[in-house]
Amino acid sequence: MAKSSKLRVMLSSRCKDLFSEKEPTKLSVIRQQLKTEIEAMDIAGRKAFEVWINEETDPQGGKWDSWEVCMNAVKDCDILIVISNGNAGWAGDDVGSGGIGICHAEMMTGLSIAPAKVHLIELKKIPITNDDEGRRNNRFQDYLSKQDLFRGGEIKTIDDLKKCVKSTLAEAVIKLTQAGVTDAAKGKFHSGEALDWSRLDFGKRQKEMVRVVRETMLARKGSAEELGKVFVEINKQLVLVEPHAIPAALTIGPAKELVGQPFLRDYLLAPNLKNRGGPVHLIACHKTATESQALKLLGFPNATFVTAPFGVFVADPVQKVQFAFITNCRDEFNTRHGVQRFMKWLDQTGEDKLLAERAQARSRIITAIAKENAP
Repeated sequence: MAKSSKLRVMLSSRCKDLFSEKEPTKLSVIRQQLKTEIEAMDIAGRKAFEVWINEETDPQGGKWDSWEVCMNAVKDCDILIVISNGNAGWAGDDVGSGGIGICHAEMMTGLSIAPAKVHLIELKKIPITNDDEGRRNNRFQDYLSKQDLFRGGEIKTIDDLKKCVKSTLAEAVIKLTQAGVTDAAKGKFHSGEALDWSRLDFGKRQKEMVRVVRETMLARKGSAEELGKVFVEINKQLVLVEPHAIPAALTIGPAKELVGQPFLRDYLLAPNLKNRGGPVHLIACHKTATESQALKLLGFPNATFVTAPFGVFVADPVQKVQFAFITNCRDEFNTRHGVQRFMKWLDQTGEDKLLAERAQARSRIITAIAKENAP
C-alpha cells in the first residue's frame, strides 16, 4: 500500500477507446481530467488525494516494462477505480488468445491483494469479435460478471461518469475508514470475546465454534435444517454441510483428534441425503491452517488445495471429498466473517458450480458405500 500523506487513487481503464459515438473523447483524456479534478478536492480544507494514471507516469528503469509498472501501481494504491467498457486491454504481441489483457490483470491483481479497495464502474460493453483480442475481451467480461463489486448507476454521458467516479471515491473512503476502525477494534485476540473463548476448555470452545458455523450457514437464503442436518443452497442445489471445529492450533494433537478425518464417516450420512449433494465439511480452526496441514488431514496429495483469505479449501477429484479450513475462528465475529468469506469466494470464482457437481458425485459414492455396508 502507498505510504504517503495523501490517499493514492489509481484510475484504470483503456486509453485509446472512445467514451461513445456521441461523445468521442478518449478515456485517457477523461482520466487526465478526473486526475486534475480529484486532486483539487479537499477534506476538511486539506488536499487529500493523489491520482495515478499511466499517461503521467515518469519513465522507469530499463528492467521495468509497462506491464510491471501498472501492476506495481495497483499494489501501491489505496483505492483502485476500474472504469471498464469490457475491453481487456493490451496483452503483448505474442500472447494470442490464451492470455489476459492489462486491464484484466490490473483488476485481478487488485482483488487478489485487497478486494476492499477495488471499485468497478461499468460503461457500455464493446462487442465481442472473433479474433484473439475478442477472446481475451470475452474472458474479461465473463470475469467481470462474476465479481460482486459496486458498479454505480447507469453511465450515459461523460458528466455521468465523472460524477460516478467521485461518488465511488467518497464511498470508498468511508468504507475503508469504517473497515479500519473495525479491524482496530478486533485487537490481537487478547481481550473481549476472543479472550472469553480462549478461557474455555477444548470441549466447550469446540461446541461454541460449531454453533456459530451452523447458525451462519442456516441463516443463508435457501438453507434448511432436516433431522438436525444443515443443507445449504449452492449453485441452486441443496448441499449437506457438516460443521466441525478444531479448538486449538492444528499442531496440538488432542485438538485435531476431536475432528480427525470426518469424511471417512460420510457413508453414515447417506440416509440424510435423499439424492441431495454432499457432504461438504466446514472445519472452523481456532488459529491458522496451511496447505500442508490440509494435505495431512486428507491423507494424499493428489487433490486441489487453495489458500484464500478465509483459510484453505480442499477438493479431491477422485473420491469427491471436499472440506474447508476456516481460520482464526477466535470469537463469534471472526467465525461468522470467515464462513461468509468462504461462501463469497465460491460465488466470485465460479467454484460454487464445481463444488455442487462434486457434492452430487460424492453423494452417489457414499450411497453406494452405505449399501455395501448395510447389515
